[in-house]
Formats: sequence, C-alpha cells, structure tokens
Amino acid sequence: MNAEQTGHTARAGRALGAIPPTVLVLLGIVSVQMGSALAKHLFSEVGSFGTVALRLFFAAVVLMLLWRPSLRLNRSTWTVVLGYGVTLGVMNLCFYLALSRLPLGIAVTIEFLGPLAVALAGSRRWLDAVWALLAAGGVLLLMEGRGDLNLVGALFALAAGTCWGLYILVGAALGRHTTEGNGLALGMAVAALVVVPFGVADSGTALLQPWVLLAGLGLALLSSVIPYSLDLEALRRIPPQVFGILMSLEPAMAALIGLVVLQESLRWSQWIAVLCVVAASAGATRGARPDA
Repeated sequence: MNAEQTGHTARAGRALGAIPPTVLVLLGIVSVQMGSALAKHLFSEVGSFGTVALRLFFAAVVLMLLWRPSLRLNRSTWTVVLGYGVTLGVMNLCFYLALSRLPLGIAVTIEFLGPLAVALAGSRRWLDAVWALLAAGGVLLLMEGRGDLNLVGALFALAAGTCWGLYILVGAALGRHTTEGNGLALGMAVAALVVVPFGVADSGTALLQPWVLLAGLGLALLSSVIPYSLDLEALRRIPPQVFGILMSLEPAMAALIGLVVLQESLRWSQWIAVLCVVAASAGATRGARPDA
C-alpha cells in the first residue's frame, strides 16, 4: 500500500474502533441479510447464477484494489487459497440457488447447520448432544408440512451449509498461510473465476445493464466487503466464542429481514424451528473449548 492508502486504512480503523465490537458483529449480520434481500430482487432479472456472479465479481474487484495482494506465493499457500476460493464460490452458488426457492429465514437456518456441525464435531460432552438434538428438532419442524417447502431448495441450502462448514476449516488454514486481508482478496478472486462463467452463460448481456451493475456492486458491498471488514475488526477485540454466539443470531435476523423487507411470513412452527437452531448454535459455541 502507498502512504495515501495507509492513511485511509488507518482512519477507517479508528472509526471502526470507536464502535463496540458486539455492535460491529450485529451490523455485519444485518448487512449480510440485507444483501440477501437485495439478491432476491435481482433473481427475476439475471437469475441465481447471474446474481452470485455479480456479487463475487465486484467483491473480488473491491478487495483486490483494497489489499493489492502479491501473487508470489509458495505452492502450499496457493493450494489453500484455491481451496478456499472454490469452496467460497460453490457455497455462494448453492445458497443463491436455495434462496431462489425458499424464504430467506428458512434458507439461512438450513445453511447454518454447517457451522453448527463443525462446532459439535468431535465433542464428548453430553450437553452438546442436547444441542445436536435441539437442532435436529428444528430441522424436523421446518420439514413439517413440507408441501410448501421446496425440497430442491432445501437440498441446495444443505449443500451450502456443508460448504460453509468446510469454509470454516479452510479459512482457518488460510489465516495461517496469509496475512491481513490478502488471502481473502485472492480467495474471492478465485471464487469469482469459478462462478462468473456460469453467470455469463446463464444471463448474458442482461448483466451489463447499468442498474444491474450498480445493484451488483451494492450486493457485493452489503454481502461481502462490509460484513467481512466488520467481522475482522470485531474478532480483534472479542473472544472467538463470543463472536460465535453473536453470529448464532443470523438465522433469526434473516427471518426478520425476510418478513420486513420481502414480506416472507413463516408459520409459527417455522419460527420455533429457527429459534431452535439459534439456541443450539449459541449453546454449542458457548461450550466449545477455546482451542476448538
């Protein structure tokens, strides 16, 4: 970075530093879910493939300009970056395919089973079995009366959740092999390279409409650049377990934003299902070992 970029970064860091870390996490969650709501409005114009292509393309451009990462990496680091990017691309693709078929709150709740499984993996505490059962009960409630629940959408959300669990594991390796946001920028560029061809093939010149490009930039900022930046700052100031507990609120926030912004109402049993997954995730994260 040059001196001017360093100065801008320092000022941004001081501004974020004045905000309590818990507020940063909550703002990040709201930003992500508002981005998902915006994505649903784009589906009718460019479809799921086009929407995720726009998000990852613009996110990659912004992050690459922000961090200017070096491409001179050793083979092991490139292996991790490529694995991270492919996982990130497939995760977003599956999630948007789910989002085009399911209400926002349900799609996020099913996807959240991925990080919950990572939190519970390898645990020998009896209480974690309770959290697993609570999450399973939430899934059963979601599937109750599944005539109005798109099965293909649920499978895509489950695939996205599987990728999210893998993303956590690969992301930890990325943190060990790269510094600051360099790995994130390179990984996002790889994800864009994976997904953009699908978007171009599916949506063609519809992606080039000025308002679509502007919406895509907004989607990238809301869903990737802003929340990732807020999360990184929050993680510098609060323990990972506290961060994880706050992140457990994401399915509930998704359901609320789906209700308010998209007018997607859920049945009472589906609201209970969302809360079951939130409680299971918060409980599993709170009881996790610090080195887990």
